[in-house]
Amino acid sequence: MSLDVAEFHAEVYTIVRLIPPCRVTSYGHIAKLAGMPNHSRHVGQALKFLPANTTPLIPWYRVIGASGTISSRGPGTDGARRQRNALVAEGVDVTDGRTGDFRIDLRTYGWFPTRDEVRAMQQIEAEDV
Repeated sequence: MSLDVAEFHAEVYTIVRLIPPCRVTSYGHIAKLAGMPNHSRHVGQALKFLPANTTPLIPWYRVIGASGTISSRGPGTDGARRQRNALVAEGVDVTDGRTGDFRIDLRTYGWFPTRDEVRAMQQIEAEDV
């Protein structure tokens, strides 16, 4: 499966909207569900370029690193803290790691459906519209 950039971003946004409250998944899992499993960094780029007031909401903050950490946005940025705060507001337990990173227990909060399960969710959502 090969998607152009706009199609890939649209697919990422569609999948991210399906992540339930109080759950998280990884950039890599979103890439896998979008049919492009080697493009986890591109998932991060798609979320980085997400317009601020997108309607319906795309809960970008529910996508984290595969190790259960919130990815740093680099020195002098507050994106990781904003992501942490949004997850805590939903009820996700975020702990401070030894190196100052923020961690989420994927066994407790992880959301890792199969592609078939996501297709079924998308179909149900399309019928509701």
